[in-house]
Amino acid sequence: MMTHTYSVSGMTCGGCRDKVEKALLAVPGVSHVSVSLENNEAEVQMEHHINTATLNEAVAAKGNYSLADKAGGPITARTTTIDYEEQPITIKTYWPLILVFLYILGGVGIGQLVGGLSWMMAMSTFMGLFFLVFSFFKLLDLDGFAISYSSYDVVAQNWLGYGYIYPFIELALGIAYLTDFNPLITNSVTLVVMAVSTIGVVKSIIRKSKFQCACLGTVFNLPMSTVTLVEDSVMLAMAAVMLIVLI
Repeated sequence: MMTHTYSVSGMTCGGCRDKVEKALLAVPGVSHVSVSLENNEAEVQMEHHINTATLNEAVAAKGNYSLADKAGGPITARTTTIDYEEQPITIKTYWPLILVFLYILGGVGIGQLVGGLSWMMAMSTFMGLFFLVFSFFKLLDLDGFAISYSSYDVVAQNWLGYGYIYPFIELALGIAYLTDFNPLITNSVTLVVMAVSTIGVVKSIIRKSKFQCACLGTVFNLPMSTVTLVEDSVMLAMAAVMLIVLI
């Protein structure tokens, strides 16, 4: 349990205070709220870290209200909100991600040369290496990943524990693909997992939220963008194609 204090702008009466309080209490993970009209402050008790942008969306939906972290107050999670407007997005921004994909494609290519050409095997190897590598980076800082992931994933926002389980799901899927364990089950699970992940990414992009993409954990500061959507969509599409072929 943690408590954060925020300054609130836009409140002019007791009715405003009540609206802000009810809006914050409706946010999943918030257990108690105390709003002071005199000090224009809101003290929010939460079961796990909730990004300020999420709280702001809740109060903004009830009127012309907004929240800001109190100076000297609790620092929000280091991995959730980053000001990318001051950091121009270039190919260098995504170089770690590009490099990872190049290594994975290299591994797929080697496998094709040694084991013979097969596009189904190529996709299975790609997905296996993808999940293994990406789970590795997430597990380097499991706490940081879980908090970062909860800022945009639709499941982790409501249950922080999913952020702690997700890297192990990826690890298990990676092993399953590389060992050719029950392709029907493996691809079905992947389809569900990636579909849920994609929903959170799409919602964040539509809202233009400035979140750190947690795809490579907290090791690299990668901004949430359409690149993340393409990454998830490719995995979703490959799982779907392999399922169709199997069926």
